[in-house]
Amino acid sequence: MMSSAAVSVPARPFQSFNEMTSFIWSIADLLRGDYKQSDYGKVILPFTVLRRLDCVLDATRQQVLARHESLQNSQVKNLDPILNRITGVPFHNISKLTFDRLKDDPGHIAANITSYIRGFSDNAREIFIDWSLANFVNGPN
Repeated sequence: MMSSAAVSVPARPFQSFNEMTSFIWSIADLLRGDYKQSDYGKVILPFTVLRRLDCVLDATRQQVLARHESLQNSQVKNLDPILNRITGVPFHNISKLTFDRLKDDPGHIAANITSYIRGFSDNAREIFIDWSLANFVNGPN
């Protein structure tokens, strides 16, 4: 199980690729006590992508949720094109959770991350399945 020490890092723009890379690997240093060094990439990369997808969808999140709700009792079988049109990208998420809200309930983080990932459209969710992210959500074995 991951340590309970919470580290808060304020959001900030990165001035260069090197600065962003250094920041990401500094997060890996926080995991040093919980994960083997060989497992860092298996954890850092999926969570970095998860956060990035969350940021991309942030501006249209409420519109997608409202449209998804309005179509629940309709005859439309494939909602993906409709919801993707709202996001402007070829994926969406219908979870009411956000990456930031995941940390609000640390006692249920594994279940909430799993639920959040299930909210993604199939094409985005498959990325996390391929990475076997669920194997790392509960911490190292």
